[in-house]
Amino acid sequence: HWFMSLDDARAKLEAWRRDYNEVRPHSALGNKAPISLMNGLPAASLG
Repeated sequence: HWFMSLDDARAKLEAWRRDYNEVRPHSALGNKAPISLMNGLPAASLG
């Protein structure tokens, strides 16, 4: 089994989501992390 419990699955998936959406560099963004680009935007632009 990949997960020990439902709470374990939620925690691991949230950690993966944060890494993918905030930390991991994306080639479409010039190999920059999405969060680094979002930090430069006004709050209203984040939708």
